[in-house]
Amino acid sequence: MNKGKRTQTPELKVQLLREGIAESVHCVEAVVCDDRGRVLSIAGNSETTAFARSALKPFQALAVTTTGTLARYGLNDRDLAIICSSHKGTVEQARQAFNVLWRSDIDPSALQCPTPPGKRSPLEHNCSGKHAGMLTVCRQRNWPLSSYTQYKHPVQQLILSKIAELLRMPAAEFIEARDDCGAPTYLFQISQMACLYAQLSSGNNLDMERIIRAMTSHPDLIAGEGEFDTVLMQLTQGELVSKGGAEGIQCIGRVGEGMGLAIKVRDGAKRAKQAAAIQLLKQLGWITPTIAETLAETFTSLSPYKRLEVLGELALL
Repeated sequence: MNKGKRTQTPELKVQLLREGIAESVHCVEAVVCDDRGRVLSIAGNSETTAFARSALKPFQALAVTTTGTLARYGLNDRDLAIICSSHKGTVEQARQAFNVLWRSDIDPSALQCPTPPGKRSPLEHNCSGKHAGMLTVCRQRNWPLSSYTQYKHPVQQLILSKIAELLRMPAAEFIEARDDCGAPTYLFQISQMACLYAQLSSGNNLDMERIIRAMTSHPDLIAGEGEFDTVLMQLTQGELVSKGGAEGIQCIGRVGEGMGLAIKVRDGAKRAKQAAAIQLLKQLGWITPTIAETLAETFTSLSPYKRLEVLGELALL
């Protein structure tokens, strides 16, 4: 990726208003990039770094789409969608993750994501689809199953090489850490996250186009009923692909346009990233006023007494 010159503009602020009086404030940085890595607009600092967390899942899924694994085990778009998901652990979602394992003859006990509190199986963990995808690639390639989450395991090295290729950076330069599910995640500049989503949504790569189709065709599997990613993709009907991550990460691609938006809330607040996303999507013209109003009713009007207000906007470069 061509990082270009350092860019910085005023950041966004998301205020929690209680009957119109500011009670809390979240600071937010955001970047829009094209699929060549050029920064198009920004609020804050384009070089701010953060772990991608679950926003990385569509790119971890490249290990599945580029190895012939889908065809080998007869996996369909619903299977691919659950591989990209951060689901709520519903019966339907857990069964879809199980289907990925069943088709590749892998017992669910091989999953190394934890069993969520109050649940009975790791299949109910929000990352079970991602882990099932990694295990299925291991089965297809005859790689060890027991160590698939280790940094140096072939499946993790394959994923890293795909991401490095997209960003045109040596794999050795990436900083890695464990995500909460036990699998590796990576530290990126927010402009790099935006560039990844621009490439994902550009339509220039058949493997990523398959991922986009799966996510936008089955948004109910990506998060779940009432969740931001699911609702946004349902309302935009294939025009946007959306994937959030923990600690205030939100990434969105404009399908067929080769543009990506990445958002980072400094204090990690989920409510602030959703409010900022609605405001910025409206500013960019990626959603209609009607869709913006529908989203705002759910994600910024928190109660009869509380609402979120976004101050600031993206600056064009």
